[in-house]
Amino acid sequence: MNYEESLRYIHSINWAFCKPGLERITKLCEALGNPQDHLRFIHVAGTNGKGSTCAMLESILRHAGYRTGLYTSPYIVSFNERMRVNGVNIDNNTLAEITTRIRPIADAMEDKPTEFELITAVAFEYFYRSGCDVVVLEVGLGGRLDSTNIIKNPLLSIITGIDFDHTGLLGNTIQEIAVEKAGIVKEGCQVLYGGVENAACRTIRSITEHRHAFFHTVDRSSYVKKSATLDGTVFDYLDYTDLNLSLLGAYQPYNATLVLTAIGLLTEQCGFTVPEEAIREGLAKVKWQARFELLSADPIILYDGGHNPEGVNAAVKSIREYFPEQKVLLLSGVMEDKDYDSMIEELKAVTAHAFTVTPDNPRALKAVEYATAFQNHKVPASAYESVEEGVRAAVEASRAENVPLICLGSLYLYHDVADAVRRVLN
Repeated sequence: MNYEESLRYIHSINWAFCKPGLERITKLCEALGNPQDHLRFIHVAGTNGKGSTCAMLESILRHAGYRTGLYTSPYIVSFNERMRVNGVNIDNNTLAEITTRIRPIADAMEDKPTEFELITAVAFEYFYRSGCDVVVLEVGLGGRLDSTNIIKNPLLSIITGIDFDHTGLLGNTIQEIAVEKAGIVKEGCQVLYGGVENAACRTIRSITEHRHAFFHTVDRSSYVKKSATLDGTVFDYLDYTDLNLSLLGAYQPYNATLVLTAIGLLTEQCGFTVPEEAIREGLAKVKWQARFELLSADPIILYDGGHNPEGVNAAVKSIREYFPEQKVLLLSGVMEDKDYDSMIEELKAVTAHAFTVTPDNPRALKAVEYATAFQNHKVPASAYESVEEGVRAAVEASRAENVPLICLGSLYLYHDVADAVRRVLN
């Protein structure tokens, strides 16, 4: 298969009534010779902040001289983003070659692998072929039954935090969701929890102790913010002073303290050597799209992929941090299975007017329904049939009123919004 044929094959895999479990990915990887068993992993789960945490870890370790693999989902612009070596996306030919090798194995299985399981197997094979020193591996969904969880003895298991999301699959209580996320905890491994002390933390601590693993939390008492502008954040943490983080968002330094704690564990417990200069360079040069990303400085347009209550709460804090004296314009689209009423309740305090659009996804909430929901919360709102129309109207209003425009919602919306912003501004 060539690249286009490989992508069509990968995306065509959507067998119905597929039971959750690790049996399919286990058989698939066994047929490949278990490439994942020859790699070292940092396994990252959690409700929010996984992608940013993974990006910062990978950037620091790469700047420290390690050959890094990075596995994340979903992709933002190009499918190839999902698997990177030393910061570079997998190339088309290699993706096609590995998928061509895996296809007959997958097709011959009685219980066919899911799309995500197939992609995970491709990534394991790619990282093995690339000779990665360490792979930063993001969980797709949950943890316990996620296809990434066939790895053995990770160097470090990180759970960024726990909030309500995917409740139909993960559970209806914080404790139930925490149990699923803590499924990545392996016997005797190092475990780092980035959330606050609450029921989720207690649940994860208990599971960690039961598995004779080592539980760590993040001490944020020494975090000191020096400045936060659209150029980045300068902060102190532990013995580090004047660290410069390129990623925007009030929540990113919070993620950075988790990353710095993880780096400490890797050096103290796992034999890694990470010079301070690598930490500084890694944080200053890390890139991660769609997380309070500045799309335009004139007018000010930012995109944030907040799509659940915790994510939206973090976005609101960022809006208040960067624009404390004014309400902003909001362009947004979400999936219909999200708790958008709770999200709007959070957003209304900082929103002058909402421009709603429908993301290009079968699960998308219709723009008209979303606008009505804003109006029911006493927020002025306008619905637009296409993303292009919504962006054009929102950008024109931002220019006319000299008010920042925040684009917020599903990561599935990012590509269309970013493209529309470029067209409107050019």
